[in-house]
Amino acid sequence: MPAYSLNVPVPSEVARLAAGLATECLTAEPREHHTMVLKRLGEAEDYRRLIGQVRDLLDGTGPIPARVEGVDTFEAPPSGAAPVAYLDVHSPGLMNVHEACCDIVDPFGQVLEGDEYEPHVTIARGGDAGQLRGREAGPIEWDIERIDVWDAYHENVVESISLT
Repeated sequence: MPAYSLNVPVPSEVARLAAGLATECLTAEPREHHTMVLKRLGEAEDYRRLIGQVRDLLDGTGPIPARVEGVDTFEAPPSGAAPVAYLDVHSPGLMNVHEACCDIVDPFGQVLEGDEYEPHVTIARGGDAGQLRGREAGPIEWDIERIDVWDAYHENVVESISLT
């Protein structure tokens, strides 16, 4: 798994919804941190250069509208336990940013990014997570105002890019 990624923080209302839905699962592993992965950057030693390119790309973008529209599942994720229950997020602007980021850093795997990218907030994975599929959730609308650079090795945000 790549060490660095661009992640979208979600509002507390979305995180509470995901955490609440996870409590309905008895055998699934709940997600502890609720964000959306926008683009994986890999293990690049020069990730700071990549972040500079991303900053340039996002300059003048402004807030990006997003909306939670329900619960769905990935039945066969490329790694980890299946199924993965997630909040489905609709955001054409975020999709456009993801595509532009793929021009800077090649998509990571064919099933995670590029044409297969799907904005989502993971609720839980494995076990009985699939029982959440089709549940009504939302709508919750918000504006994405920043993108965080996540360091998976140290499990923390190392930098943020403001969109406002």
